[in-house]
Amino acid sequence: MTQHWDPESYAAHARFVSDLGAPVVDLLDPQPGERILDLGCGDGALTERLRNAGCLVVGVDSSPEQVWAALQRGLDARIVDACELPFDAEFDAVFSNAVLHWVRDADASIDAVWRALRPGGRFVAECGGAGCVASVRECFAEALAARGVDSAAVDPWYFPTADEYRARLERRGFRVDSIERFPRPTPLPGDVVHWLEVFAQPFITAAPELERPALLDEMRERLAPRLQRPDGTWVVDYVRLRFAAARP
Repeated sequence: MTQHWDPESYAAHARFVSDLGAPVVDLLDPQPGERILDLGCGDGALTERLRNAGCLVVGVDSSPEQVWAALQRGLDARIVDACELPFDAEFDAVFSNAVLHWVRDADASIDAVWRALRPGGRFVAECGGAGCVASVRECFAEALAARGVDSAAVDPWYFPTADEYRARLERRGFRVDSIERFPRPTPLPGDVVHWLEVFAQPFITAAPELERPALLDEMRERLAPRLQRPDGTWVVDYVRLRFAAARP
């Protein structure tokens, strides 16, 4: 999988990700003085909100560029893989927004979160759920198949059902207090091609470099009947999975 995060491009075309993270922060209900791990902190927009709530926050992300952007906000941010968290019973809560669907080994990340939490600690997160961006995946499958590429082999996303993720959490020992999957059609700030260039790089780079502009043009044409409104606005078919769990 080839996925690179550019903080400037992310801020320009994907700021809605952190902006729409407010409900999961509310579900976390951060309290002053709590020690919280922001798993997949990105450029630190929500990490900063947790700090401003009076929490002691550590942000981790696998992207050096995003961690640098978080450091520029004055945050404690570190380059760490979601499956290899180097913490042992250190946090009152682990928070994550729009990250877990990028983690292919879900059980390894759940294990790492368990280890990072103190007994009684909370694991509160939102990620993509089953059916998320189905239009994008289907159109890439068609466009890449015409180029001799199996899109399933390069698909970077894991979008579970609520029952599937609940089972994973409970198998590790978490008590699941709430979990829900719901559609959230999401208007984009610009053209869908910008969204694809930010979020769908593994599909794009599966095509030979000289063919990528044509692939993007074709994707735009395929997606327009599904995702573009009459006024020209693009609305992507997001589906979210939001949960609150606790380590007994």
